Amino acid sequence: MNRFMRWLGIAVVIFIAAPLVIVVPMSFSEARSLQFPPPGYWLGYYTAYFTDMNWLRPTLNSILIASATTVLTMALVVPATFALVRHRFHGKSIADLMMLMPLAVPHIVMAVGYYSYFGNIGIVHTHLGVILAHTCLSVPIAFLVLSANLKGFDRTLERAAQSLGASPTKTFIHVTLPILRPGLIISALFAFVQSFDETVVAIFISGRGAETLPRKMFDSIRQEADPVIAVISTLLFVAVLVGLTAPLLFARWRNRRARLGTA
Repeated sequence: MNRFMRWLGIAVVIFIAAPLVIVVPMSFSEARSLQFPPPGYWLGYYTAYFTDMNWLRPTLNSILIASATTVLTMALVVPATFALVRHRFHGKSIADLMMLMPLAVPHIVMAVGYYSYFGNIGIVHTHLGVILAHTCLSVPIAFLVLSANLKGFDRTLERAAQSLGASPTKTFIHVTLPILRPGLIISALFAFVQSFDETVVAIFISGRGAETLPRKMFDSIRQEADPVIAVISTLLFVAVLVGLTAPLLFARWRNRRARLGTA
């Protein structure tokens, strides 16, 4: 049984990693379209990406929109989570349902609704419109992560701090916030990734002035299958890999330094 599970795990990993075996070599390909195996290798498409504003502008737009979405999402989610988890009030069940509604509604339905509503108030094809739409989609994900952390929070720690004379503000800053910091960071990361990766809503309301990277990639592969898409996919994979391994390497380095300091 253990051997079967081991081989099953290996098979799953291979299945998940298989697209990378195709995408990464294609980013170095000499072919004029997406072709595997590549007929030759060069760095021309990397140069094309970093020198072409038609690609850099959507990338910067996505970073800007995702960052603003993260800030706005956390500004809404943190107080809402504390209110819904720690307090009882009339209509709480409805508020819980509304917080999670964007997860249940297909994005294409949300996109049509945003396009109609934002068109009436004049913010279609603007950064503000995309930020507001992405925030609505990011709120339920961040809320689920943060509420799970807050439900497992031991409130006796806060009561102990207050019994020693700490004000509610100091208790939140010095007791609650440090304990919830991992949940806050993960919630913010999920909000950022949700916004950066979102395509359907961006296709409807981003427009050329606020074009995001996923929309640009979608338009490019639909029209000409530009190999620069493989370059972007490879760079995103490297960024995720660095983001996952950097904290582990830092923790290992810090533990090693601590052991050397106590030796």
